[in-house]
Amino acid sequence: MAEKQRTTVDKRRSSLPVVTETQDDTTVHVVRRGEEIEDDTSLESEIVGYDAERMKARSLLSEAEEKKLMRRVDWHLMPFCSIMFLLKNMDYQNAANARIMNKATPQNILTQLHVSSNDYNWISTIYYVPYIVFEAPSNLFIKKILPSRWQSRIVVSWGIAIACHAAVTSKSGLYTARFFLGMCEAGMFPGVLLQMVYWYRPDEMSIRLLYFYALGNFSQVISGVLAYAFDTISGRSGLSGWQWLFLVEGVITIAFGIALFFILPDFPKQAKWLTEKEKAFIQARLPGNAPRAEELNFNFREILTALKDKRTWLFTLVWATMTVGTTGLTFYQPTVIANLGFTSIAKSQLLNIPTSCLSILIIATSGYFADSAWLPRPILPLGFLVAILACYSVLYTFPSNGGVYAATVIANSFAQSWYPMMWPWRVQTTSRATGSAFAIGFVNSYGQIGGAVGPQIFQSKYAPHYTTSFAVAMAVLGACILVTCVTWWVTRETERQTRRIKKLRMKAAKSGAAVLDDVNFNADMKHREDTRNAA
Repeated sequence: MAEKQRTTVDKRRSSLPVVTETQDDTTVHVVRRGEEIEDDTSLESEIVGYDAERMKARSLLSEAEEKKLMRRVDWHLMPFCSIMFLLKNMDYQNAANARIMNKATPQNILTQLHVSSNDYNWISTIYYVPYIVFEAPSNLFIKKILPSRWQSRIVVSWGIAIACHAAVTSKSGLYTARFFLGMCEAGMFPGVLLQMVYWYRPDEMSIRLLYFYALGNFSQVISGVLAYAFDTISGRSGLSGWQWLFLVEGVITIAFGIALFFILPDFPKQAKWLTEKEKAFIQARLPGNAPRAEELNFNFREILTALKDKRTWLFTLVWATMTVGTTGLTFYQPTVIANLGFTSIAKSQLLNIPTSCLSILIIATSGYFADSAWLPRPILPLGFLVAILACYSVLYTFPSNGGVYAATVIANSFAQSWYPMMWPWRVQTTSRATGSAFAIGFVNSYGQIGGAVGPQIFQSKYAPHYTTSFAVAMAVLGACILVTCVTWWVTRETERQTRRIKKLRMKAAKSGAAVLDDVNFNADMKHREDTRNAA
């Protein structure tokens, strides 16, 4: 084992500017930026996942050049991904808004389609069944078919599906339209996450997901305003307000989907706005287990490895319990607010807007701390779960209209802010192209079971206080907290290494250096083996 020391510079080989820092009996290799590393076979045994070409490319750019480059990547990639998420949320949430548009009039969707309140709950379940089934397979196509083409196909097809909602005339027609919407939307969100891991390290994804989710949560603001506007023009050109809502949002989505084919970046290797040096640097700075654009063929062994990994199942269970516990209230929020009765039905649409505003504020604040590396990543999502549970306890007692409204807004805001805190934690435990595509798609698909089950918890027979509904949701959220703690314990070594390497990168950057070491993807398994052997 290396002798404990703060910093040792290898002066015998000035052309090989590697600095070795030993801290807590762990060796870290650092190279000066702007200087090329010579081949050194000894590093292969010292650095996990060592690749000579990749290590050489890590020193190509200075810190200032790296920051400038990543800002360019942000502006080329994240706005389009964020707009996709915005439209996806709008097109899903408009069913909840349509429910109360022109309520108690002949132009209400429930009245026109002869649908009961409980029947309407099934549209969320029917939407999520194909969404769950097609999500993981869809994600496997991303690496074979370029993201710009595949995501364009997804967005255009779901835009057509949402526009077709305006033409339905019966309950069966509505159910069919929701089924095709879920099938068409499947793959968009995990596809974006998969594309991000080709460009960003897991420890820097939270700040990017901050903008992604902030704009995505702005969908409630836009949906609320549109629902209010179309509610007031119901009957124009022979269309009810809910038909205008579906038709206009569908046309907007189709237009954006067509544009995506031409404007969405694919992988670093295909980016014409990058130099060869910049392409090499972006790929080199990623961890060794990150997917590579050249990995085009499906590797079934990587899928089996992901399925055998207990972390896959633990994260899926975390997602499932979270969505079961929170999706019901999210879907029912417009109805819950409308039932409070302290404003008109049309204006109650506008009372859904504060949820988005508070979500954006929470995400902006927590995103900064999540990527700072000073807090263990699971701390924030666990804190959010406790806050949601506290709000549900308030809703369970139903103190007053004002108290119910405040608790509903706060609970849904923390629920929407939970996801950008969790995904970087999940991504840092995936590996390679096929494995990453499958693992991300698997967790996001089967973790969405709450979308199918959650709304069924909030049936009309529990109205207006939904006491039974909140009791069930609280129990499920309690289970989510427990499973999250178990997942933290299982992934603690990878999470610890991720924060440690992040801190070392920040320290090295101040002296114009780059860290060559990566987080060991198998650190959790290795740590357990070492513990057993020591025992």
